[in-house]
Amino acid sequence: MTYARATRLMIVTTLCAGLAACGGSGGNVQTAGGPIDSPDMAPETRSTRIQDLLVRSGNPDQMVGVNKYLWTASLDVLSFLPVQTIDPFTGVIQTGYGTPPGGGRSYRATIQISDPALDARSLRLALQGPGAAAVEAGTVRAVEDAILTRARQLRIQDGRL
Repeated sequence: MTYARATRLMIVTTLCAGLAACGGSGGNVQTAGGPIDSPDMAPETRSTRIQDLLVRSGNPDQMVGVNKYLWTASLDVLSFLPVQTIDPFTGVIQTGYGTPPGGGRSYRATIQISDPALDARSLRLALQGPGAAAVEAGTVRAVEDAILTRARQLRIQDGRL
């Protein structure tokens, strides 16, 4: 199986799984008098912000299992890249192509924060150049180091050592 075919298969599988997750009997219920909103779609449930999810609230259904310092540091360090997809529940940030300040080559990034601990093992970074070109390992390492350094600075500023 070629790399391109494996990639297409992975994308199709992911899209199918995402579409299947959207289905279900939840949502609006149709009755003779018209649609009735389900209790889980009350206005106070729908108005949750991402920032509210990163703060540890008492509701375990609305807690996110990613490190807020790594999350914020990733967005800060890669702020020159346009954000395409962001999912705080899985800890994935996908960006579009952009050129770093003072750099000549553009790339895009996919960041995954897999653990609530402020640890290098919690951060996974993938950079890709135009046309699916590989980015040098030194560049990836430098961006990872910049994100980890910024996360530590944010933690120190927060006063939670």
